Amino acid sequence: MRMSWKLGRVAGIDVFLHPTFFLILLLPGVAENLPLVLALFGCVLLHEYGHALTARRFGIDTLDITLYPIGGVARLVRMPRAPGAELLIALAGPAVNFAIAAGLFVVLSLGGSAVLGSFASFFLLQLLVMNLVLACFNLIPAFPMDGGRVLRALLSGWIGRGQATSVAASIGRALAVGFGIYSLLTLNLIQIALAWFIYRAAGAEEAGVLADEHRRRYAAPVDEQDPWRAPPGFRWVESGKGVWRLAPVTVADWGSRRWG
Repeated sequence: MRMSWKLGRVAGIDVFLHPTFFLILLLPGVAENLPLVLALFGCVLLHEYGHALTARRFGIDTLDITLYPIGGVARLVRMPRAPGAELLIALAGPAVNFAIAAGLFVVLSLGGSAVLGSFASFFLLQLLVMNLVLACFNLIPAFPMDGGRVLRALLSGWIGRGQATSVAASIGRALAVGFGIYSLLTLNLIQIALAWFIYRAAGAEEAGVLADEHRRRYAAPVDEQDPWRAPPGFRWVESGKGVWRLAPVTVADWGSRRWG
């Protein structure tokens, strides 16, 4: 049973809120800046829709989008194996945040405090900076950030998908360890939890991809090896107008050909 609460459905994709999201209220200063925090998570949601809608252009559906206190997750039905498709899907999320920041910059440049007022201008300026930080953070070349998928897409053509994943995952684990040590020294429990999540997510991504690569290498389905290789007991026959179908091979059919 799903623990998350459904917020709605937009563009054919269900949006959920995980119960742990409310842990963000425990962070210092969040309650006083709740409108800004909610606006930021609205941008996070648009970030995930950037991934989801770009994936749809490549024929990949999205199961749902869930918001957590550390961000959002768009669950794709599958990840693309083509490096070009993965690169565009990974970059789509940060591109949304850069676009939001650019739009806010234009609004502030044209209006400024004279039109919007000092409070509204400061609010939009903070949101602009947060979108830039969100985009840049996600472009760190390590899993589970989008930058890890960008790095894998760029390296896959040279060293293979499996090894490229290991490189990005190793960087993610190294950053998580360093960030975790720093967080322990500063006694920041939220950052410690974030470092643990990054470390586990990087390892899970690597394990999943390596297992998939092993399966494809040593147990590839027949249709992936040769789509025209007929299964045992069947043969390809032309049914007219260039259409081919699989037909069972029977003893009677073979006999009529041999002795008729």
